[in-house]
Amino acid sequence: MARSRQPLIAGNWKMNGLRADALALAAGVAEGVRRAGWTDREVLVCPPATLLMAVADAVIGSGVLVGGQNCHADASGAHTGDISAEMLRDVGAGHVIVGHSERRTDCGETDTIVRAKAEAAWRAGLLPIVCIGETLAEREAGRTLAVLETQLKGSVPAGAAAAKLVVAYEPVWAIGTGKTPTVAEVASAHAHIRHVLGALIPDAGAVRLLYGGSVKGSNAGELLAAGDVDGALVGGASLKADEFLAIAKAA
Repeated sequence: MARSRQPLIAGNWKMNGLRADALALAAGVAEGVRRAGWTDREVLVCPPATLLMAVADAVIGSGVLVGGQNCHADASGAHTGDISAEMLRDVGAGHVIVGHSERRTDCGETDTIVRAKAEAAWRAGLLPIVCIGETLAEREAGRTLAVLETQLKGSVPAGAAAAKLVVAYEPVWAIGTGKTPTVAEVASAHAHIRHVLGALIPDAGAVRLLYGGSVKGSNAGELLAAGDVDGALVGGASLKADEFLAIAKAA
């Protein structure tokens, strides 16, 4: 990992937790980060939108960052059930995940939609984490790198820069399955992402690239040591404070 790029360990809580659960988890993560006193890495939690304000209040002063899991491209309007980037910012978020494979699959989000959401994040002063990744069928067809290139070019807005963008590589087939690519495969994918970004962003070498997909305390060390891996986007393991903190420690 290039130490010139500050590692980011992000926890995506997905659709999990009620208020009591969230506050207990947030308190555990916050206390662990306080004790560690890390200044060389960032720790981010992304709770469900209903819990974002409570979690943001619970981690004040701990160094833990808070983000949303999704946003609408518009700042306001007739979009029943949606949440704008401005609304996320208003309740304490500083980041937002856009283009997660579960949104792409469950909600039919295209690269164009993801790009618009990343632009909305900028508009609201949020840092977008743009997710990309191939399905098992695409991987078995030998199309991994081509898929990543297409998604990157379609999802990263014009005017992107390292200070305004994080990219997360999440092979769809590894999310929540317990399966992970080899360290060499992760390094190859991240090297390709860095190469493609080089044609899109002047300071592509400074963009943080996260790996996501069944990351846990037991495999975090080797995954985070892979070339061009600057952190992790963690799903299930982020719902246990000790496990999530173990991943952060590995960074």
